[in-house]
Amino acid sequence: MSNMKIFIIGGAGYIGSHMVKIAHKAGHDVTTIDNLSTGHQDAVLYGEFELCDILDTVKLDKLFKKHKPDAVMHFSAYSLVGESVSDPYKYYNNNVSGTLSLLKAMIDNNCMKLIFSSSAAIFGNPEYIPIDENHPKNPINPYGKSKLMVEEMLKDFESAYGLRYVSFRYFNAAGHDPEGGLSERHNPETHLLPIIMQAANGQRDSVSIFGSDYDTSDGTCVRDYIHVNDLANAHLKGLDYLNQSGSPSTEFNLGNGNGFSVKEVIQQVKDITGKNFLVMEEGRRDGDPSTLIASDKKAKKELNLSPDYVSLESIIKTLD
Repeated sequence: MSNMKIFIIGGAGYIGSHMVKIAHKAGHDVTTIDNLSTGHQDAVLYGEFELCDILDTVKLDKLFKKHKPDAVMHFSAYSLVGESVSDPYKYYNNNVSGTLSLLKAMIDNNCMKLIFSSSAAIFGNPEYIPIDENHPKNPINPYGKSKLMVEEMLKDFESAYGLRYVSFRYFNAAGHDPEGGLSERHNPETHLLPIIMQAANGQRDSVSIFGSDYDTSDGTCVRDYIHVNDLANAHLKGLDYLNQSGSPSTEFNLGNGNGFSVKEVIQQVKDITGKNFLVMEEGRRDGDPSTLIASDKKAKKELNLSPDYVSLESIIKTLD
C-alpha cells in the first residue's frame, strides 16, 4: 500500500497514540486531531497535532482543506459505561453528534475512507459465545447505543454519498507499547488491568470486583482482551482493505477469542508480579454484560490478521 495522509481523530488518547506511532512507522503521514479532554498532547510522538473538537464542524472543515487527508481513523469517543448511564447527553452529543460533524467535514472535502472504532458494547448481553459479526445488536447502555447509532449512520452515508468504511468492534483493549513511551493515562483510571497493576505496584490500596454473582464460572464478569498494538495493526489492515477496489464496507469484531474472568485476571497479575494486594467485592455496575468473547474468524480470514499477543500473560508483561 502506498503511503497515505491519515487524520487520526483522538490520537492523543490511549489507543489513538499507539495508532499514531504504528501508522507513522508504516510510512504514513499522520495528523492527530484531539480536543485533549481526556488525551495528552505529549503522547502524540509523531506527525502534526491540531487542537480541535469534533463538534466544531467549521474548524474541522478548515483542517481538511489544510491537510487534504486520504483517510480518517476515528477514536474520539467517550467510553465509560457507567458514566454513559448517568450522563447520556455527554455520550450522544460527542459520540453521535460529534461523529456526524466529522462525517460532514469528510463528505464536503471528498475524504471518503473511514476506519471507525466501534465496540462490543453494541451487542449487549450475548445470546451465544463467541460473538460473531452477525450477533443481534441489543446494547444495554448509552455508550453501546451511541456506537450502534454511528454504525447505522455509516451505512446511510455510504448509500447516499459513497463513503467507504470499516467498523472495528473492540472487545477489551489492553497492554502498553512494549518499546515504552506510551501507556494508559486515564484519570481516574477505569480499565481493569492498569488498576490491578497499580495495586500490585503499591499505587492504590485495593482492587474492587464489581459483581460476583454473574452467571460465569466464578461469578465475575468475563472479558476478551486484545493488545493495543494488535488493535492498531488491525487498523492498518483495514486501510489496506479499503484500498482494494471493490472491497465492500464492513464490520469486524476484534478480540483474541478467549475470555478471562475478573478474578482470573487478578490472579494472573499476582502470579506474574509476585505481589499480593487487597481485593474488595462490591455490587454490580449498571450496564455491564456478564460475558463478552469475540469470534475473530472473519478478521483473520478477510484481513489476514495474526495477533502478536495471543495470551493474557503476554499482554500483562507489556504493562509498566
